Amino acid sequence: MKLKSINPYTEEVNWTYNSFSIGECRARIENCRAAFSVWGSLPAEERAKHFKIAAGIFRKNTDTYAEIITKEMGKPIRQSKNEVQKCAQLCDYYAENAAELLKDEIVDTGAEKSYVTFEPLGVIFGIMPWNFPFWQVFRFAVPAICAGNVCVLKHASNVPQSALEIEKVFIEAGFPENVFNTLLIDSKIAMKILKEELVDGVSLTGSVGAGSKIGRLAGGAIKPLVLELGGSDPFIVLENANIEKAAQAAVKSRFLNAGQSCIAAKRLIVVEDVVADFIEAFERRVKELKIGDPMDEETDIGPLAKKEFLESLERVLKDAKMKGAEIHFYGEGHKKGFFFRPALIPAASTDMEVCRTEVFGPIAPVITVKDDDEAVEIANSTEYGLGAKIWSGDLYRAESLAKRIKSGSVSINGMIKSDPRIPFGGIKKSGVGRELSHYGLKEFVNTKTVVVNR
Repeated sequence: MKLKSINPYTEEVNWTYNSFSIGECRARIENCRAAFSVWGSLPAEERAKHFKIAAGIFRKNTDTYAEIITKEMGKPIRQSKNEVQKCAQLCDYYAENAAELLKDEIVDTGAEKSYVTFEPLGVIFGIMPWNFPFWQVFRFAVPAICAGNVCVLKHASNVPQSALEIEKVFIEAGFPENVFNTLLIDSKIAMKILKEELVDGVSLTGSVGAGSKIGRLAGGAIKPLVLELGGSDPFIVLENANIEKAAQAAVKSRFLNAGQSCIAAKRLIVVEDVVADFIEAFERRVKELKIGDPMDEETDIGPLAKKEFLESLERVLKDAKMKGAEIHFYGEGHKKGFFFRPALIPAASTDMEVCRTEVFGPIAPVITVKDDDEAVEIANSTEYGLGAKIWSGDLYRAESLAKRIKSGSVSINGMIKSDPRIPFGGIKKSGVGRELSHYGLKEFVNTKTVVVNR
């Protein structure tokens, strides 16, 4: 099988690679297991220092990596550069903090000595998506490797060049050979790897359907796993919010990466007293966005990553129209490239598919509510629970609402952002487990209790 990297803007093939066989994968995974026997026994300080070197590599090669991201999945080059810089910050954080975070925890039990120690598990299998092709991989791999594990990567089939460049970063940063290894494979081979129990843990960022399949396999083999499965994040605007700032953030959050983000503001829930003002401000901001060539530094919205996504978004809009929706479009159409014009549904209803499912594209539904209680009810009415945003001039009121929202994180008067210092993940069908911070660092370790008696 061939893995093809197709430029979503030009529709031309960037690179083509042969997929690995299951036999090649077994051999590479065994090489990783051999590397683990040495890497996992090194002091945490020794492991962490390599990530400081990796951070420097990212900063030195920002333009090169960003161009690969943009060519493979269509992200505007300015956003691609930000993604690369974020990887550098992630590496810095763990280089500076991992050793301290992994220290034994002393516990007073009345024994001579009692402590909790954190030991790596072995080979961790990362199955990662295309929408943030560098960041998503490093978000999973850096904590796992800092903890003493080794990693094998199955990246999305449309970003093979990104996967190979990521492997080169580890080599250039001086990591021992096979501490990180890329497998150029499709999902069928990935499933075989799990069925044969070749790895010791799995981390997936992807769809609910993929998470369900991976979860069953990992659970059946009694393997630890982390699942980050996306969301339908609510963006709540109360009547005392700063409407201009809220609208500006809503536009950025919904249309960043052409709407292809798990933590995008996918449902705009606005109190009726200010909904007209919010929509007016939102539309004014959307009209300022530049849509076009993703290699242009001025571009805000580029094409979608794959041609087949266009049809699924059209289906969502067709469903909304059938249920009475008026749809506002912005920008001009494009004859070439996988472009989808940004759209606003100013009077969306909760029975519409756009409000019930995760829509991965530039469509923004506005749901009008009468008060806080209705806002919370609608915010919690999906199967997802990744992130939520609340905009209010009353911080006490906003924090009170935040406690009622069922999600992995809540941002008040700001956008949801994954940050190395705080945990990232969701509840319900948005996933299990956490990435980043000390929580993510300890997802793939044996939390071992040791009690010493004289």
